[in-house]
Amino acid sequence: MKLVAGNSNHPLAEAIAAYLNLPLAKCQVKRFADMEVFVEIQENVRGEDVFVIQSTSFPANDHLMELLIIIDALRRSSARRITAVIPYFGYARQDRKPGPRTPISAKLVSNLITNAGADRVLTLDLHAGQIQGFFDIPTDNLFSAPIMARDIKERLDGGNRMVVSPDVGGVVRARALAKRIDAPLAIVDKRRERPGESEVMNIIGEVEGRSCILLDDIVDSGGTLVNAADALLANGAKDVYAYITHGVLSGGAVSRIANSRLKELVITDSIQPTEAVKVAHNIRVIGIAPLIGEAIGRTATESSVSSLFD
Repeated sequence: MKLVAGNSNHPLAEAIAAYLNLPLAKCQVKRFADMEVFVEIQENVRGEDVFVIQSTSFPANDHLMELLIIIDALRRSSARRITAVIPYFGYARQDRKPGPRTPISAKLVSNLITNAGADRVLTLDLHAGQIQGFFDIPTDNLFSAPIMARDIKERLDGGNRMVVSPDVGGVVRARALAKRIDAPLAIVDKRRERPGESEVMNIIGEVEGRSCILLDDIVDSGGTLVNAADALLANGAKDVYAYITHGVLSGGAVSRIANSRLKELVITDSIQPTEAVKVAHNIRVIGIAPLIGEAIGRTATESSVSSLFD
């Protein structure tokens, strides 16, 4: 098989290649003067099983176009099978119509990837599991829960842990992690007054004296996490950690979290960390290359991927 990387997260692509003991295929992805994307696959891929590693993170549209054009280049080069490996699937939050005359952009992006020539998709912690159904090709949604559970068990006191969902919509995800680490579950009930702002209302569950672990799939502005941490501490929590799969961290999110009462924010490297993230005293990045690498290896050998999470 061959591994091809776009420009969105080269360190992750290199770590996946190292895990699989394979070199990244020679591929040139560059811009013309007017910022058009140009791709050239610089080695033979005819008849190969090719995996394209590309998150559609900031700048989302540029990285999405890179992914589509790489897939098209591989299809026209007679690759046998093309798998789009998308650690962070951008546009996933636009998975339904929130009001009249609005798009379902996640479905549109799914169609673009399919029509570009992808044969299957491999992604991580989709914002909503039903997005798998937006694709008309096989789609594997990996979970970071085993990696997070291992990290939590190594670092936090077992008898005092409590998993907290920052909103009602994330309860299923939080319950799954709570089961893995044998911890109770609490929920933050919040009311969002206007887009981009959140107001924490109350806590469902007994958090007093507990080390609380907030769990979510995406941290963007960081407002929800900071408000949730304040609410938990006001209700007697001992300290508050946050484990989030995708660290979008837009705008002033890093400084907001650095100045918050969060003991630690743990994110994966599904999105390449910025310098600000790397130097923040209370943000830590854990690697997902072994998880994605193992899933790629199993896909290539037609082995079970779901057994990774048994």
